[in-house]
Amino acid sequence: MTSTAERQRMSADRVRACTFDCYGTLVDWRSGIEESLGQRLRAAGMEGQRPVFPTYDTAERELEGNYAPYRDILAASALRTAQRLGVNLPAVAAREFAKSLPSWPVFPDTAEALRGLGRSGVGRYILSNVDRDLLSETIRRNSLEVDGVITAEDVRSYKPAPAHWNRFFRDTSLDVSAVLHVAQSLFHDIVPAEALGIRTVWINRYGLEAPPMPRPTYTLPDLRGLPSLLGL
Repeated sequence: MTSTAERQRMSADRVRACTFDCYGTLVDWRSGIEESLGQRLRAAGMEGQRPVFPTYDTAERELEGNYAPYRDILAASALRTAQRLGVNLPAVAAREFAKSLPSWPVFPDTAEALRGLGRSGVGRYILSNVDRDLLSETIRRNSLEVDGVITAEDVRSYKPAPAHWNRFFRDTSLDVSAVLHVAQSLFHDIVPAEALGIRTVWINRYGLEAPPMPRPTYTLPDLRGLPSLLGL
């Protein structure tokens, strides 16, 4: 939660742009993965309703060390997940899972939060570990209002590497003090953003216990409190 003093300080330190992670922050990627990959794993022989996301999350992090198109990362992560769960997932099913990304559901507070920032003159930029066409289709399907995007395809690397932010500051000429990074992932987003001196908002959508490190500048349970935090 944020205090009145924190909101006043944020208002005084004018935020001209918010940068957002997308999948996990704006889009419910956990539900998308559980439904889309889980359905294909069960069709391939996985029994019951075993959780898929924890195994998948680990597999994807392992594969993001070197750049490859994100649809290839998605498919390879699906195959690695299947192997660890003892399932023989066909390669075609893994590729279909990768194609499903734009159909994953957005969180119910996403569209209005972005619209509200735009009405107040705050820039809205997505910095995402995906291919440009997959992100564009997500934005189109959900009528999301954004002012710019930077993808892993653009910078040929994956967060937590700093290339997304470096490109953002190069393209916008904004000062670090005028930017707020908003994200759910501590590993991919909060840690590297804070290392660059960027103020951060951890969107703790899953009610996790805050670790001793990193220490986000602010913490919110969802995006509904973002306008108030910004003094809008």
